[in-house]
Amino acid sequence: MPTKIRLQRHGKKASAFFHIVVADGRAPRDGKFIEKIGTYNPNTNPATIDIDQDRAFEWIKTGAQPTDTCRAILSYKGIMMRLHLYRGVEKGALTQDQADAKLAKWLEDKSSKIEGKKTNLSSAATKEAAARLKAETAAKEAKAAKIAAKNAAPAEVEAPAAENTEAPAETPAE
Repeated sequence: MPTKIRLQRHGKKASAFFHIVVADGRAPRDGKFIEKIGTYNPNTNPATIDIDQDRAFEWIKTGAQPTDTCRAILSYKGIMMRLHLYRGVEKGALTQDQADAKLAKWLEDKSSKIEGKKTNLSSAATKEAAARLKAETAAKEAKAAKIAAKNAAPAEVEAPAAENTEAPAETPAE
């Protein structure tokens, strides 16, 4: 039975999330599966991926074929790198200690890149919010100045009229 590691769609129309499952290649997309090994939520930034790495590695090692998207997810989480290093150890190209050290370094680099992306996204969001607040304040001040100018204009028109009324009152007194 050819097994596949693939995504099983869940969620509503505009906000889907996926279960990462091992299924028979002939089974329907959302149908029967052998084992659920994780979840994938592309709606967050960066995408949230929770996967049982040991089970995924065992399925890959025994011949399960991931779909293109699942291969990208497995590669992102380091499972494909682990398989690559495992095969190198089997062939005698490197020792298990060397492979573990390479995998640990790769995972550390990957996690630092992810944390960098998260901090960049949060700082960009903060800067964008500050820029929106500044623009809103400027618009509010411009509106207030316009209203003040409008209110000041009728007062100037009324002032000459008041002077005219005072002038006739002074002439009869003289």
